This record gives sequence, C-alpha cells and structure tokens, in this order.
Amino acid sequence: MFGIGMPELLVILVIVLIIFGAGKLPEIGSALGKGIRNFKKATRDHDEIDVAPENKKIEPK
Repeated sequence: MFGIGMPELLVILVIVLIIFGAGKLPEIGSALGKGIRNFKKATRDHDEIDVAPENKKIEPK
C-alpha cells in the first residue's frame, strides 16, 4: 500500500490528532467516507451530465 506501514500510519494519526483534536475526528472520518462513496458512485454511473441551460422565462420586477 504505497510503502506505508503501521509506524507511518501511527505518526500520521498522531499528527492529525494534534492538528484537529479528538472531537473533530468523527466528523473528518465521516466526510472522508462520504467523499469516497460519492467518488465510487460517480465512477460507476455512466449517465451524461446535461449542462444546457433551462429555458426559463424571467419575469420583470
């Protein structure tokens, strides 16, 4: 796994704890998990994105 072993992961975890604190770790983990899940979903879906603007009538004020 990219040459990262257990000692390196522990050092990274300690640095993250120092920077963000223990209270923010669940939020960071949740956001990271959601990001990975959305990325996987986007790579599986082959739907095209419609970037054409909708024809909406703009009413004067």
